[in-house]
Amino acid sequence: MATAKTKKVQTPIDERETFVSLQKSFAETEQSVEEKLKVLYELQQADNELDKLVQLRGELPSEVEALQAEVATLKGKIERVGEVIASFNASIEDAKQDIVDRDADIDKYQKQLENISNSREYDSINKELENLNLERAIAEKKIRESRERIEECKNDAEIISEHLAIREQDLEAKNEELANIVESTAKEEATLQARRDACAAKIDERTMSAYNRIRASVHNHLAVVPVFNGDSCGGCFSTITPQRILDIQSGKKLVICEHCGRIIVASETSAE
Repeated sequence: MATAKTKKVQTPIDERETFVSLQKSFAETEQSVEEKLKVLYELQQADNELDKLVQLRGELPSEVEALQAEVATLKGKIERVGEVIASFNASIEDAKQDIVDRDADIDKYQKQLENISNSREYDSINKELENLNLERAIAEKKIRESRERIEECKNDAEIISEHLAIREQDLEAKNEELANIVESTAKEEATLQARRDACAAKIDERTMSAYNRIRASVHNHLAVVPVFNGDSCGGCFSTITPQRILDIQSGKKLVICEHCGRIIVASETSAE
């Protein structure tokens, strides 16, 4: 009876895995180590060119983002001022209604004064009229103060609107400048991205994860570097031991710089 083939179990990728385990998995694929190193270096070159295109944009993307945030903040302020004005207008309408109600009550009590039968009732009605006139005066004061605050809010909104108009013009100019740069490099970027994707497709997931991690951890994003001056790492320029130089030149082993963690390839690989 035929025995079932055992399926190799893929261990999950660990961001903290040692380079020893990476070296082991690097050598276990069907593709030769030498070929994988060449593909890695080609991938690095494509990323280098893409990085240069990004550098052409300079600070424009972050400037556009900052302006967009500022424009949104200013619009929010104008909206909040509008809400405050609306609340003051509602308060004015309430105060106007209070005045109408008080005037009706005052008119009623004044008519009652014409038919007073005793001094006690006269004093009581006069007291009510005094309170009603006081409430009416308070409502009028509230209207005046609300109108003053509305004018202040309108002045604030006008200042914010002027600032917003300037920032929107700045944003439009920056967006146009960025769009021109992106458009001028779009074809080249698409070609480089296709080249990068083709390289990435040839590399196993574990190695790709390590490559991206190294790129993110170094300032110049160089994860794969050639030997410099015959005996040094092309990334940090630290001296490489003779034995490791032989390993690099053989192209049969993944070699990681002990100082900066970059992948080192032979100068011949970079020349190709």
